[in-house]
Amino acid sequence: MTTEDTEQQQSPFSRPGFIVSAVVVALIVVLGAVIGIVVATRDDPGSAAAPSSSPASTTSPSSEPSEVAGGASICGLGDVVLTGSVSTAPAAQWEFQGTTAYPTSPEFGPGESNEQGIRYCFEHSPEGAIFAAANAVVQGSDAATSPDWIAYFLSEEAPDRAQLLSDVAAGTSASTRMNVAGFRLLDYDGTSARVDMAVRAVGSGNAVNASAVYDLVWEAGDWKLLPQDPSNPLQMAEIPDTAGYIAWEE
Repeated sequence: MTTEDTEQQQSPFSRPGFIVSAVVVALIVVLGAVIGIVVATRDDPGSAAAPSSSPASTTSPSSEPSEVAGGASICGLGDVVLTGSVSTAPAAQWEFQGTTAYPTSPEFGPGESNEQGIRYCFEHSPEGAIFAAANAVVQGSDAATSPDWIAYFLSEEAPDRAQLLSDVAAGTSASTRMNVAGFRLLDYDGTSARVDMAVRAVGSGNAVNASAVYDLVWEAGDWKLLPQDPSNPLQMAEIPDTAGYIAWEE
């Protein structure tokens, strides 16, 4: 085992569950594929790279909380909904980041993007949380955007945040193709949300389904990621199929 392997094992923050490449890691395990990175265990880093696309707006995210009463979004997007659930797939316009489709909505977000191509600003609602999680899947799995995305998306209250940011690095290109397949809104109370995203990937002719749970908190006018367990931030797992999830894809 190399020194690099040992360092990766010792740092839970550099694991692929955080940089949202759960599907790529699952493919490594199932197919034995090497995707341009050193993989000592299932929990070592990896991410799929692809050219980024972004919405037309190009303002920079602000760290200042929204002054709109009720905690509206940082860009004044949509309404403020403090309770509720989602039982059907929200209407979405699907755009592409590389070969991966991500959902957009003029109501739910993303409402802005910055010069690095990071999409942000989602509605303070159950639907806004789901759109935020779906966009996180795609932006966190792209080596071109994952470092800048994490710097914005990770909550200021995240345990060992500074170490986490320093450990996350861009990955390398992979031949894996993935897509958002569905979601489950596990919990929502207006200040926090738990969104279980189902993702499907295909590589070398084989398909894998995976699940990742996003623990979100409403912070500074947007949904941010606040992992409950730093050693397994997204509680990622392979799943046999997407039964039980609300189907949602391009």
